[in-house]
Amino acid sequence: MAAAITLAADAPTLSSANTGFMLICSALVMLMTPGLAFFYGGMVRVKSTLNMLMMSFISLGIITILWVLYGFSLAFGTDHGSLIGWNSDWVGLSNIGLTELWDGYTIPIFVFMVFQLMFAIITPALISGALADRVKFSAWALFIALWATVVYFPVAHWVWGAGGWAFDLGVIDFAGGTAVHINAGAAALGVILVIGKRVGFKKDPMRPHSLPLVMLGAGLLWFGWFGFNAGSWLGNDDGVGALMFVNTQVATAAAMLAWLAYEKIRHGAFTTLGAASGAVAGLVAITPSGGAVSPLGAIAVGAIAGVLCAMAVGLKYRFNYDDSLDVVGVHLVGGVIGSLLIGFFATGKGQSTATGVFYGDHSFDQLWKQCAGVFAVLAYSLIASAILAFLLDKTIGMRVSEDDEVAGIDQAEHAETAYDFSGAGGGAARTAVPAGAGGTASKKVDA
Repeated sequence: MAAAITLAADAPTLSSANTGFMLICSALVMLMTPGLAFFYGGMVRVKSTLNMLMMSFISLGIITILWVLYGFSLAFGTDHGSLIGWNSDWVGLSNIGLTELWDGYTIPIFVFMVFQLMFAIITPALISGALADRVKFSAWALFIALWATVVYFPVAHWVWGAGGWAFDLGVIDFAGGTAVHINAGAAALGVILVIGKRVGFKKDPMRPHSLPLVMLGAGLLWFGWFGFNAGSWLGNDDGVGALMFVNTQVATAAAMLAWLAYEKIRHGAFTTLGAASGAVAGLVAITPSGGAVSPLGAIAVGAIAGVLCAMAVGLKYRFNYDDSLDVVGVHLVGGVIGSLLIGFFATGKGQSTATGVFYGDHSFDQLWKQCAGVFAVLAYSLIASAILAFLLDKTIGMRVSEDDEVAGIDQAEHAETAYDFSGAGGGAARTAVPAGAGGTASKKVDA
């Protein structure tokens, strides 16, 4: 009886502080998807702006419904074969008590569910940047529904679900280096290898139409990423979340500076696009590693990612694959770098006692575990995504017509344009008036 009393006393109880913190973090992660939409939207040509925005926003609708219906159950339900989860009580979220706690934590299941929902939303949205200018919106919507079901939900279970093979192996992924960034980056590569290149790739200029929008999007991503990363510890009781918050800032700053330095040396200029891209590369790389490394380690992770991702974005020209907005170069490469560097820089004083090659007994044990997680997720997502894209392309078709792509996907798919200059003032307009036999005269009217 005494033992039962002790166990009851030691059981977690609902913490209003941690619950409130996690709801705020969930809102921050939600903001990242509109931030991503602006980031991508500014990077495309003006005729594709709305389509790029919509490819992110539609994920907010589709993935939310799928997550409620069955996605949460597949990702975090009772393990089956270390590959997938399932809990029928979570289907439709119909049998979850308001104060029922997430196992081992002080927050309600509903709070954990909605926090993870925001991760599930942004991951397929990340893929969209590689496919800019050329994908039917209806095909994209169907693709992300299928991709989330076949790829994201199972991979999330592998990495974060109790009983998932990567989780049990000891693969460290604090907030999504494998499940989010490698997953999305590999998927992007798989799809673009199937659907092919944009019309005019490597021939026509395809410069960003609005760098201010890019910087706005990058700023929103940086801001929201604190919730994405620090919130992934699911509370503030031991300081690990605070370490992750600090490392997020440190690595992002280092990556931005490293990207700009490489850019200046290689191309002779410090560009705003480089600053924004470097910041995102740092955010990606510290996502899996920030709970395991020290702030000095975070500087190393960010600097390495900044340089290598800057180098990687040019590979599409060498290998002739059209990754429109460098999803492969930043998210796939950055995710791989951040995940593997855990095997070198893990101190054993953060989220776990696991140490990297440079600490503890200098063992390669954690590095091999990281390699297993990285390359399994990369291979599965690449192959499964390519198969899904191939099936959709052969049935409903993935691409718009060449004429619609050249004229502009915004008008073809959404019957709108991002900017309407027809009513813009700035001078005198002229309207034609009858002028007799001499021809047509005009008179000034106020614009």
